[in-house]
Amino acid sequence: MIQNDKGIVGLKHRIMEDVARLAWDDKLDYEHMEALEEEIIPGPRPSYRCCVYKEREIVRQRIKLATGQNTKANQGSKSIVQVIKPACDECSIASYSVTDNCRVCLGQPCMSACKFGAISRGPHRTYIDPSKCKECGLCAQACPFDAIVHLVRPCKRACPVDAISFDEYGFCHIDEEKCISCGHCIHSCPFGAIGSKTFLTQIISEIKAGKEIYAMCAPAAEGQFGADISMESIRVALKETGFTDMVEVGLGGDMTAAYEAAEWSEAYKEGKKMTTSCCPAFINMLKKHFPQQFEENMSSTVSPMCAVSRYLKYLHPGCVTVFVGPCIAKKTEADDKSVPDNADYVITFGELLSLFKSKGVELKPVETNYQEASLFGKKFAGSGGVAAAVIECMQERGEDTSEIKLQTCAGGNECKKALTLLKMGRLPADFIEGMICVGGCVGGPSNTVATNEIVKARNKLFDNADDRKILSNLENYPMDKFSMHRDGHI
Repeated sequence: MIQNDKGIVGLKHRIMEDVARLAWDDKLDYEHMEALEEEIIPGPRPSYRCCVYKEREIVRQRIKLATGQNTKANQGSKSIVQVIKPACDECSIASYSVTDNCRVCLGQPCMSACKFGAISRGPHRTYIDPSKCKECGLCAQACPFDAIVHLVRPCKRACPVDAISFDEYGFCHIDEEKCISCGHCIHSCPFGAIGSKTFLTQIISEIKAGKEIYAMCAPAAEGQFGADISMESIRVALKETGFTDMVEVGLGGDMTAAYEAAEWSEAYKEGKKMTTSCCPAFINMLKKHFPQQFEENMSSTVSPMCAVSRYLKYLHPGCVTVFVGPCIAKKTEADDKSVPDNADYVITFGELLSLFKSKGVELKPVETNYQEASLFGKKFAGSGGVAAAVIECMQERGEDTSEIKLQTCAGGNECKKALTLLKMGRLPADFIEGMICVGGCVGGPSNTVATNEIVKARNKLFDNADDRKILSNLENYPMDKFSMHRDGHI
């Protein structure tokens, strides 16, 4: 089912599955954990590292992440995204390197350009001393053969907010003050040296304790597991695993769109520009890198995840809510206690499949069609989906939206550029839809298959959905009984 479930991803999922199985069996103790390490890395020869002891240490730290604990390099940290230090030593320390194109030319332009004495002449090529190199790039500019290349480590290249640096030994360091927990660095690292905390064992504990526990499945789930696996298929599997029930978060998309539409209408009359409030990584970017715009321009409406959680907690006081989606940053949103009654836990699609496997549950096609959201709510997961739903609500209210200018940003760089223009007072658009992942949530970091396959399967599943309107759909829900405002007031 998971096309990339091999190598690093396969190891991660196996560890999560095995840890979850231990949780079901009440065997989350030192003895069984140690036995699991040796079962996964039996030895005596290493499989992919220098020795079995290093491999077991990496597995040990992945087990910590799988039980919601910090890795050794992150003791005391509250960050969701963490570095597994023993796995982070294979990338080149040098940022600039000399290739075989070097002709050791007599003019020595690279050595002349370097102001720090970092370049020396060798028998076959020049050499750059990484301890002296200041990464100014003058040598690469001066080389007539383009023999000097700039190597940007994959994790750093993937980070949209420059939160990743490296210490003197080349180990990755994530600046928590800058990190927006988008998770892009996790899957970009070819050595699996970055991971995120997982809360499967806590969820299993809640199920075993007999609590009412409701899953909330992201709109991006449709198409995630193929065109034969509908929301009802996922719902059946979740109930078989031990959840009380499931609600599709596309319903929350309808809720958020309706309330953001009211905000947008008011803001538009006042000439005030606004941003959406659905993507948690985008919100983290606003908070940490554009704090004034976070206070002045962000919608005060809660995300669809929070909306459905509040709806469920109104209907079932004391229940536990678990969001299932492709997003790492949603874990930080659930951890933000300044927003009351949000999801209690967040798991990714990969984690969900590990949970199913640990319980022996399979996703299967079902005949019954389950739908609580409009097509607009279901399409929240795609780039432009949020803005389209908000505009739809405004039009359903009879408002003229022909003059409204929207800026749809998909990807960290687009979001950063739009927010910079907003900060400078030069944004031409009236409203920004911000999604840190290219393509929106369907392009999230924890998807199980390629985005184009997800989109293709989604379109087939959407053919089975009715064309209900957003506002008329919400008339079936007690919207006056719970808050859609971030601070919780009604």
